[in-house]
Amino acid sequence: MSDSTHDESVSAELGRLRDSIDNIDAAIVHMLAERFKCTQQVGHLKAAHKLPPADPAREARQIARLRELATNAKLDPAFAEKFLNFIIAEVIRHHETIARA
Repeated sequence: MSDSTHDESVSAELGRLRDSIDNIDAAIVHMLAERFKCTQQVGHLKAAHKLPPADPAREARQIARLRELATNAKLDPAFAEKFLNFIIAEVIRHHETIARA
């Protein structure tokens, strides 16, 4: 195999992998959008019933659940926890905004 053929096959493989990464990123964005649609509804429900924006017990259960899912999927559970904490913080911010409205 000549260098140019090797370079072409590497470029083709990189392109294929990057296309998959782009598709996965798009799916993640759409899934997060759906998740936030649901959590916005939860925020309105909580505000209507004067419930607090945060639910530490649920958050702890979700973190434990996600860490187990991550471990089973061969994903670093610490990363999964950081990711969920980031999402939870944004959800709480939304719920606080809804509660003030």
